Amino acid sequence: MDRRSFLCTAASACFAADEPGLKITSVRLVKTRPRNPLPTYTPDPGSYWVNREAARPITIYPEYTGRRGPGSKWMPDPAGPMGGFTVEIATNKGVKGYGNGGNGGGPVIEGHLAKLLMGENPLNIERLWDVIWRATLFYGRAGTALHAMSGIDLALWDLAGKVRGVPVYELLGGRTWERVPAYATGNDVEQSVKFGYKKIKLALPHGPGAGKEGLKKNVELVRRSREILGPDGYLMIDCWMALTEAYTVELAEAVAPYNVYWLEEVLQPDDYEGMGRLNARIGSTFLATGEHEYTRWGFQRLLRYKAADIWQPEILWCGGMTEMRHIGSLALANGIPLYPHAGGFPETIHYLASYPALTWAETTLPPPGGPDRVYKMFEEQRGVTRGPEGVYFQPPNRPGFGLDIEAA
Repeated sequence: MDRRSFLCTAASACFAADEPGLKITSVRLVKTRPRNPLPTYTPDPGSYWVNREAARPITIYPEYTGRRGPGSKWMPDPAGPMGGFTVEIATNKGVKGYGNGGNGGGPVIEGHLAKLLMGENPLNIERLWDVIWRATLFYGRAGTALHAMSGIDLALWDLAGKVRGVPVYELLGGRTWERVPAYATGNDVEQSVKFGYKKIKLALPHGPGAGKEGLKKNVELVRRSREILGPDGYLMIDCWMALTEAYTVELAEAVAPYNVYWLEEVLQPDDYEGMGRLNARIGSTFLATGEHEYTRWGFQRLLRYKAADIWQPEILWCGGMTEMRHIGSLALANGIPLYPHAGGFPETIHYLASYPALTWAETTLPPPGGPDRVYKMFEEQRGVTRGPEGVYFQPPNRPGFGLDIEAA
């Protein structure tokens, strides 16, 4: 049995890609769960992923200091309509694709975009992206509309891989890299180093509202992290849109002795002029942004203002795989490194494995405090290996994105 026949058998729904009559018959939001979930446990109470104290734009108001993640009083309910979502696209041939999207995108699909897809050939991915883009221009172009589009686009790519019986990276031109270097995000630095990471991104705990005392605490976190990581590892800082120009300059100067590789999202995403000014002024570290930027047109604005050294599109938000490819081509043509946000997601790791420039995948470990089985399963499910650059990830080799999920 050849490779394609084996994969088609495994997919149980493979047929010739040019078979006539393939049509979308259903578009619906679904709840999913992993077929083989990690064991549940109570994390260490001091873990970053328990406390998640981090700077963010709203912390200029003291009543909104504290946790950043789900459950904080200013964040949307992750299980409600303003949370993320999974969309299922089904066909008359029995093939189904699944796509994840960002906050608030689900109602856009149910209220508008689903009807535009019914009866269409799901393999016409670029055409369908353009149809829903044009249909949402009067209220979209960014935010929830793009979150919805991203989920649909990813479901179509997943479906196309299953139709052809191949992983998505094969649809993208095949593997450029057998494995992709990874970095760990989060302030549990000891855990990340013990796991094998040599690249770590910190969440900045305090913004300008915390004053000089907050700045001292930020610098102390960086100093201590550098000590744990050692002189040769890469250390980055995520500022999550929380700073001002003046504070960014002060922070960059204060952490310069610790060889910080980049400062990420220092200003609000629409402040292209401010980012451009900072990028021209700061020479001790690179500036990175793009997690909350959308489409090739948004990244063209970053380019025009010379706003960042490094781009970080998020595949679940920026427009999906289709738009990630356009953004990546723009980055390649202009010599800009691409380090996608949440690059260790299965969807993004397929892209990075095929991308013709070596980059890194952003990843997060399960919080410390769990049994050894948790971290062993994490390694197995994500194809973790280790080598000269620390930890590496690999994409699943099952058809589509290889998402090992069940839909309800």
